[in-house]
This record gives sequence, C-alpha cells and structure tokens, in this order.
Amino acid sequence: MKYEISIYWSDEDQCYVAEVPELPGCAADGKTYDEALAAVEIIAHEWIETATRLGRPIPEPKSRTAHS
Repeated sequence: MKYEISIYWSDEDQCYVAEVPELPGCAADGKTYDEALAAVEIIAHEWIETATRLGRPIPEPKSRTAHS
C-alpha cells in the first residue's frame, strides 16, 4: 500500500490507533502496533473497494519528495 499510515498509542482507548489520513474515516485499532497496522491495511483496501464500487473518487497517494 502506498498511502501514509499514522500509528499512535491512545491512552483513552488503551490501544494503538492506525489511520490513513488521505482516506477520510479510514482507521483501525489493535492491542499491539502490528495488530493496528494489519487491521488498517485491510480497512484501507476495503475503503478503496467500496469507493470504486460506488463510483466515488479515490485520492492518489501523496508522493514524498527528497530534499538535500
């Protein structure tokens, strides 16, 4: 997956939260960092499949530019 994924610990929820900022509402959680990552990758694929099926636009992944 080429989308940026943000993962952080939530004290309030007592779990890791993973989000794909470029896909609105695309987030998942897990007891471990790896569980949150695996879950959000599944959710992101489902997000894209649903958007495609409904004819909604799918954002292009942001590209990273290297600066020296």
